[in-house]
Amino acid sequence: MQLFQDLFDRSKQLNQAPLQSGLAYHAQKGRYKIIHQGLMIPNLPAPLHYLNFISLIGQPNAAMLRNESAIHTTALDTATTIASISPHMVGHLNSYSVGKDCRFTKGHFQFSDRETVTGSFPHFRIQRKDKELSFDLSIRTSNIISYFARLRMGLADHWSLLCQCEGQVTYKEQKFEIQQMGSFEYARCINFSYLPLAFFTYQVINLENQRQLLLAQIRDPLNGILQSRLYLRDAKTGKAQMFDHNVRFKVHRVYPKVKTPNGQSMYLPREFEWSYEDKDGTCISVQAQSRGDFKFGLAAGYVGSFKYQICINHHEETGESGYCEYIDCRSLTWQEKNKQEKMRDELANPVPFACKK
Repeated sequence: MQLFQDLFDRSKQLNQAPLQSGLAYHAQKGRYKIIHQGLMIPNLPAPLHYLNFISLIGQPNAAMLRNESAIHTTALDTATTIASISPHMVGHLNSYSVGKDCRFTKGHFQFSDRETVTGSFPHFRIQRKDKELSFDLSIRTSNIISYFARLRMGLADHWSLLCQCEGQVTYKEQKFEIQQMGSFEYARCINFSYLPLAFFTYQVINLENQRQLLLAQIRDPLNGILQSRLYLRDAKTGKAQMFDHNVRFKVHRVYPKVKTPNGQSMYLPREFEWSYEDKDGTCISVQAQSRGDFKFGLAAGYVGSFKYQICINHHEETGESGYCEYIDCRSLTWQEKNKQEKMRDELANPVPFACKK
């Protein structure tokens, strides 16, 4: 299965090569009916903790990536945006008709009179005008790239660039000046008739010395791991590393079961961990405790933030404000495994792990 994925998805090979020129960046056009943009900024001061802006133009044919409750005309005519910070919000998610409410031209994405994304590499600007949460952010992208997906025949692309963000955030008339590293992302794909995706988690952590850690795992409806990766990026050296062998994600405690506006029941993580160890001795361990500030609107799931403790080889760090995305559309059979079943999984898929301190 992994060999098939590597043959079909070229992202692994691309992550070992320098940034290619001419990255795709456009709205819906031709066969590309699904377009995603995102800005994630972790490690902001309290009470913000994080800030994100995510747009999805067109709703895909996958329960994990589709917000059915947001569709008022047709799936491909529906654009959603989510913009949030840690404090409680009521207006973070918005749904638009692409034909009636939006205007997309080269270097300009306008979502009604609320959100605007303008610019081209390497300078972008994202603005949001709203009574609850507004911001005006200048973004400077770097050449440090991580490829999440690059399907053959140009069926889909998904990449992330390390970026520097600067500007003003206003929450309920309280103003904050921010200057922080972030992740600027873009994806495009054809309108697949079906995608076997059911679970997705993604975290962004800003580390000391201008480094950034991305963590991601995707599973299918039968709980099989399709992708499990860590990306370590260094703004000082301009280098990025990807780790995809023996990368493990485990949830230790969850919040009470929630039911989304789409009718999907899921458990959100209260405490979770990541672990990785290579034969060369490289070791990464992440322990995380959710802040409980989850907000619905990331496709069929949630965004929020967490506290963390990290050990990378012999170096330890702690932080208050990692950024988290979490979607679980698996059957509750997989979500509600008892301890004995989980132990059998561990025995069936042994992965050695030790992190010297």
